[in-house]
Formats: sequence, C-alpha cells, structure tokens
Amino acid sequence: MHKTFFIFGSLFGGLAVALGAFGAHGLQSVTTDETIIRSYQTGVQYQMYHALALLAVAFIYEKMEFAIVKWSGYFFIAGILLFSGSLFAITALKINGKDVSHFIGILTPLGGGFFILGWMLLLIIALKNL
Repeated sequence: MHKTFFIFGSLFGGLAVALGAFGAHGLQSVTTDETIIRSYQTGVQYQMYHALALLAVAFIYEKMEFAIVKWSGYFFIAGILLFSGSLFAITALKINGKDVSHFIGILTPLGGGFFILGWMLLLIIALKNL
C-alpha cells in the first residue's frame, strides 16, 4: 500500500465530510444564493470522489508498483487542491462580497484536467495489466 496516498485519501475524505456538513448547515445561514451553494457542493462532492480514488490508488500500488500508478495519485491530489480548493475560495470571496480574480477562476478547470489525467492513467493501467 502507498502510505502517502492512503493518508491523503483519508484526510481529504474526512475534510469532505466536515465541509459537507458546513455546506448543509452553516453555509445556508450565510448565503441563500443557489449558485454559490451549488458551486460549494460540487467542490465537496469532487473532493470526496477523489479521496476515495486516492484510497483505491493506495491499494492498487500494493499490487502494481508502477510510476504510472503514483502519477495518477499525484494528479488526484493536485485536482483536489486546484478544483475543489478554487471552488471553496470562490465561495468565500463571493460570500464576503469580493471580486473573484481571473487567476482563481482558471484553477477550477485546471484541477478538472488533473482529475481527468488521473483517471486516464488508471485506464491505461487497467488496459495494460488486467
């Protein structure tokens, strides 16, 4: 098992639960803007999906210690930080009435690209080794 991916998967999964609880209870007391709430929820959902993917990568690495497996895990971590992190930052900025800079907005699709790369690497692993 790859310890780093197991740790990050567990950490991001636990944080997703906490952030989801805040979104369900605390966020709605701060804003009623459905666009902001949906954006935040998307960040939480994708963080949880990819926390679970990191746990899978940790166990896949135990059976197949290939660099491509490690890269898929690194891409999932980068995707969580950029995609979900940017959505959380955008939520915080909008709630506080601040402008969302172009720089933060561009991080979301970049993080999504990292998610896609991580999944494509898992597909290559499956096609080559199963």
